[in-house]
Amino acid sequence: MAKKAAAKKVKDAVIEAKDQRWHCRNRVTLVFGSNDIEELDTYVYTQDSLEFKTVKFHQAKSKAIEEILDNCIDEFYRGHVTEVKTTLKDDGKTVIIQDNGIGFPLDKVKMVYTEFRTGSKFKDQEVDEKGFLYRTLGQNGLGAAATCLTSDLFKVTIKHLNSHKEQTYTFKDGALKTSKTQAKKFSGKTGGVKIEVVLAPEVYKDNKIDAELLRKRIIDLAYNNPGLKFTFNGETFLYKKGLLQLAERIDPDKSYHLADESYIYEGINLKKKKYKAKVDMSVSLVIDPRSEEREKFISFVNSTPTYDGGFHHDRVKRLFINIIKDKLERSAKKEKVTLVDNDIVSGVTFIIGIIMPNPRFESQTKRKLVRDKDLEKALEEFMSNNMAKFLRKHKDYLDVVIERAKARQRFNALKDASKKGKKQRKQRVEKLLDANERRNRDNCTLFICEGDSAIGGLRSARNKLYQGGIALRGKPMNVTQASIKDVLNNQEFSDIMASVGLVIGQRADESDLRYSSIVFLADSDVDGGHINTLLANFFFQFWPELYEMGSIQFAKAPLFEVITDKGPIYAESDGELESIKKKPGIKIREIQRNKGLGEMSPEAFKYVLSRDAYTKITTENMEEAKHMLHTCFGKDTQLRKDLLIDEDEFVPDVNAALKGKDLVKKSKNTGKVTGTAKAVKKAAKKAGKKVTKNVAKKAAKKTAKKTAKKTAKKKVAKKVSKKTAKKKVAKKR
Repeated sequence: MAKKAAAKKVKDAVIEAKDQRWHCRNRVTLVFGSNDIEELDTYVYTQDSLEFKTVKFHQAKSKAIEEILDNCIDEFYRGHVTEVKTTLKDDGKTVIIQDNGIGFPLDKVKMVYTEFRTGSKFKDQEVDEKGFLYRTLGQNGLGAAATCLTSDLFKVTIKHLNSHKEQTYTFKDGALKTSKTQAKKFSGKTGGVKIEVVLAPEVYKDNKIDAELLRKRIIDLAYNNPGLKFTFNGETFLYKKGLLQLAERIDPDKSYHLADESYIYEGINLKKKKYKAKVDMSVSLVIDPRSEEREKFISFVNSTPTYDGGFHHDRVKRLFINIIKDKLERSAKKEKVTLVDNDIVSGVTFIIGIIMPNPRFESQTKRKLVRDKDLEKALEEFMSNNMAKFLRKHKDYLDVVIERAKARQRFNALKDASKKGKKQRKQRVEKLLDANERRNRDNCTLFICEGDSAIGGLRSARNKLYQGGIALRGKPMNVTQASIKDVLNNQEFSDIMASVGLVIGQRADESDLRYSSIVFLADSDVDGGHINTLLANFFFQFWPELYEMGSIQFAKAPLFEVITDKGPIYAESDGELESIKKKPGIKIREIQRNKGLGEMSPEAFKYVLSRDAYTKITTENMEEAKHMLHTCFGKDTQLRKDLLIDEDEFVPDVNAALKGKDLVKKSKNTGKVTGTAKAVKKAAKKAGKKVTKNVAKKAAKKTAKKTAKKTAKKKVAKKVSKKTAKKKVAKKR
């Protein structure tokens, strides 16, 4: 048998042991996050405001400096710090951070700043003197040591209050070189820690510190810790109202503070001992009802900004949405709309601050909070307690949410209408009396007539090349109170759209229109005027740009045909007819009054259709026009009543109010003068005038103001006269 071949030797892996300095400097991303410049959607502080924008962000470098600031906040939580000073020197590399706390024992300095897993933040299951779990920013005893080990210079001065001794340690080149001064006594009632740091370019590539983002972090800390004073390069930041002031900085008129509230719960630790824990929550809102932007978050957990959100974002947002949906359930059914999340949270900025024991993050960078069952209960109770008051104060916001849902539903309907409209545009309109011109359709005019009889007159009198016509059957639909589906199913409007080349949901383009001018031709009576306004409303609702183009016009039909010896003369009103009668040298043979277009003679039709121009319907302010049409054609009848009845038609003057004392009431307790709507209505009835309830209220209010003003003037006059009298008496003496 052949001998078995000997197995080849395989090269063994080289097993190395690296110290924590090497590991930290070469694997800095594990401790501080990305070591590359990335884009971060956040905000920065301007002088008096706040600006949301995308910034260039170096996660690792920012976190290295923040770890030192976080230690100051932990001392503030313990009640030892009232002020934190930060300086960024002119070189842009040297940062000095100092607090006025109590410091710590001098023999622990080297261990704290050069060894991992060293510190005072491992008491997850232990309680303070009040029996509550400790709350800290740091948790792992890594941060400050990692900063020191990745720095070229890390200089620490400790003033230990209990021993009244101070000492300075200097760590260079990631603590490869260490020196210290002799410990010496210091006087004063406060101690503290002062750290001067210059990060190593070998680790961070560029060791310059972004001043704007460092300033942002310091201001964030000031908002999160009311009462703690911060200074940065000469600027001072101290906010007593906390996150509410941050909301007001975004927009003072649109900010609302839900509450500052604590949630206390109990548990049993690993040693089977009972403990208490406290979660402090602060939530403010900034609501811009006009904004269509998606919601924004500014959030903190134990003063650390949670850029990537997490559990607290999701829970507050979901509770906010659900509570508003429940509140609007009946209104949504009434309006036949379905609410979606974006209807509620568009334009909302949530500002959330959480301080809790043992928060858990996805990584050491602390950018995203993970789920916590105790925090979940805390947030549910918080939102349940405070949303009712918010809803009472922001009923107008609830209206905005419903309007957004309606607008979204309308937009979706317009998209469907656009598809259907494209098909309809290609269909032949049977009732259309079309213009014969094929190439230059921008010279064509479409007359929309009232009734088939009017079309008969138009047929014989028109210029067949450039003039077309289509008849209406009675009054058209009020599109303001109709759905898009109803408008599309309306045969008359469908015919008009197909005739002109219009599609609901698409902007009117002059080059695509079959008629450049659309002229309303209705009877010269009340019904005719009503038809014209309904048509004007139809075109404005879907193609307001037609008014800017001057395409929408109306023609007045002559009310009178005056047959004279010199030919027919046409009058559009009684006043014009009287003027014709008074003209010298004209012999009137016959006067024909036309009740409608159907009674007009062929000559009268030719007179109307041969005009060079018709009255264009235009508006200087599109928003005002939109509001007026909503007032005239919307569902709110009170708006129309207020429009028809002038508010100032009946407002009792001051003298009448003083004579008829029942028009105003004066409170015995406060002395405040108020008007009574009932009294105003009663007085109006006596005067033979009618007023609505709304107008009566306004009139009463106005009267009360005048009366109060006059009463105040009398009081002032009395005081002046008393003073004058006293002076005269004093002089005599």
